[in-house]
Amino acid sequence: MSIHDEGHTVAGWTGTGIATVGGSVAGVGVCVTSPVLIAAGVAVMAVSVLVTWALHLTGWGKPPGLRPRAEWDWRLRDAGARAGHPDCWGCRLAGRGRRGTVVEVAGAAAPGAAGVARQQAVAESPSR
Repeated sequence: MSIHDEGHTVAGWTGTGIATVGGSVAGVGVCVTSPVLIAAGVAVMAVSVLVTWALHLTGWGKPPGLRPRAEWDWRLRDAGARAGHPDCWGCRLAGRGRRGTVVEVAGAAAPGAAGVARQQAVAESPSR
């Protein structure tokens, strides 16, 4: 039996902890009207994103979705992280991963198609 298991990872908990500290520092900065504390809190939150991303790429984060009970432990590294996860923006930004499904927009014209159609219409029009 599989169950949806999302965010219960070293990357998830570490990122959440760092972001909580950053949000708290920024909140104190708002309360005491200190631009320095607000900026410091925002900087800590930005660091939390980078730390979470780095941990995810090193295997300490898991992609969302169904997984067997044996893979539920938050201390378990993800063996598929090196190849990248399907539809994972973090993996794709790092040059890893693969797209799950490609969705084409119906009726989308190729670049320059309007110009080609216009040239064909001019060529096919009766001359004066």
